[in-house]
Amino acid sequence: MYNRGIRGATSVTQNDEQEILQETVTLLKEIVIRNEIEPEDICSVWITMTGDLDATFPARAIRQLEGWDLVPLMCSVEIPVQGSLPQCIRFMIQVNTEKSQREMKHVYLNDARKLRPDLSTTSN
Repeated sequence: MYNRGIRGATSVTQNDEQEILQETVTLLKEIVIRNEIEPEDICSVWITMTGDLDATFPARAIRQLEGWDLVPLMCSVEIPVQGSLPQCIRFMIQVNTEKSQREMKHVYLNDARKLRPDLSTTSN
């Protein structure tokens, strides 16, 4: 068994609590589906948001999902690099798996597709 990282990112259109929570769940569910993982497989989830988002903690949305209440979650502020994508939520999910690094499916949604266009197709 290996510990692998799965990256993901999405964006919101405004600093709104409900939109942040909704997009967080959408991103997580897409990562889970594409990688065929369960909460029990997950070591931890590191979530960052750009400094222009402060309406809520995105981990709140994940903790409310069935089976996710014991998964370790951590929120942080993304490094404020000039010219970087605004209103962005990023994930680093550490998962226990038999899959190779190449088999990990990273997910980029909404404007965050600009961050990794090479990984942003629906077939990855």
